[in-house]
Amino acid sequence: MTTKTKHIIFGHSPDSDDAFMFYALAKGHVKVPGYEIGHRLEDIQSLNVRAATGELDITAISAAVYPKVAQHYRIMSCGASVGRNYGPVVVSRKPMTAGQLAGKKIGIPGEHTTSWMLFQIFVREPITPVFLNFDSVGPAVLEGRVDAGILLHEGQILYQRQGLHGVLDLGKKWFETTELPIPLGLDCVHRRLGDKVSQAAADALRASVVYARSHEDDALDYALAYGRGIAKEDARKFVRMYVNDDTVDMGGEGRRALEMLYRLAAERGIIPASPKLDFVQAK
Repeated sequence: MTTKTKHIIFGHSPDSDDAFMFYALAKGHVKVPGYEIGHRLEDIQSLNVRAATGELDITAISAAVYPKVAQHYRIMSCGASVGRNYGPVVVSRKPMTAGQLAGKKIGIPGEHTTSWMLFQIFVREPITPVFLNFDSVGPAVLEGRVDAGILLHEGQILYQRQGLHGVLDLGKKWFETTELPIPLGLDCVHRRLGDKVSQAAADALRASVVYARSHEDDALDYALAYGRGIAKEDARKFVRMYVNDDTVDMGGEGRRALEMLYRLAAERGIIPASPKLDFVQAK
């Protein structure tokens, strides 16, 4: 009798930090017992949209989108992208202050991203948002199609080389305000998988992160295929920023940071109310 193979699909973004985290799963060094693992690689905005319908079994999402998808997904304690006194950066072609953003066109890397939620929390001046794919924001600023823009991913550490000027580091502003790390991205598991499979998947993702960190050069070489031409040492710096101890386990501090993010967003009217946080604790 032939047993039909069962599959679990992991959705994650084609970025060096996400690829680094999933290296051991993609290469078979870590497995989910009884399942074959598939991968869907898409930008985070597309994954956020898919999460709204509960399409994928396991998916990376922007932390900002969890209130909209909590009916489908539980948060895994591992796999989070967390910044400690750093995060998405608002940049401009000419030097300006955050107060000078009033009335300006701002390039936003996706309507459901945490960076946009943070911007709305901290920037009170009226602006005109221009929603773009994340890798189109820098060029739009350089070409003058927008007055400023929010950079994600490797752009956070490379913008000065492109001749851009920092206006506001949203991660630093968050830390100054809350003294907490900033949870930018989460990995979530669909409720339909049930407790046993959800636990096995979370344990496997945690093991994959630990494996990658202990085999950094091999995992980096794999991740560089998704780094959009970034140099290896730049990728190493970026990966170490967002694949860290908090990624292995976000812990109580990370959970408090999520609660704070949603509370501030609710107070500003960005979301209707703070969601109930439901975690799968990886072992």
